[in-house]
Amino acid sequence: MRDQDPQSRVFYELCSMIIHLLTSPPLALPFPTLHSGGQLEASSSRQAPTSSPAAFGSLFLGISVALMLFGSVTFFIGFILMPLVFGLVFLFYFAGIVYNLTELGRSIICPAASDKNDYVPTWSYES
Repeated sequence: MRDQDPQSRVFYELCSMIIHLLTSPPLALPFPTLHSGGQLEASSSRQAPTSSPAAFGSLFLGISVALMLFGSVTFFIGFILMPLVFGLVFLFYFAGIVYNLTELGRSIICPAASDKNDYVPTWSYES
């Protein structure tokens, strides 16, 4: 195992931790019980159910359902916001076209005014 690359070693350690967690005995948690007097009392006689293949499958079923729901919600939010994104892109394109047209019109109507705005370098190649 010493000559393995770091990624496979991390993967091996992660798998061993998951297997250790799944095979460990469940915690003995007291469950509240309702007595005939209407009082709640924690009884330690009942314990949490032990892990089984059905519990393991239910765990992964719950994880997959949660991921599907979060993915659906994220997709729905993106689907709702997509017209806003397209609108902003078209607005910026339109603003760029209008700006270029005004610069073109300004250079045609007033060529002397547009020459003043040209960039003239302050340095030269001659030294």
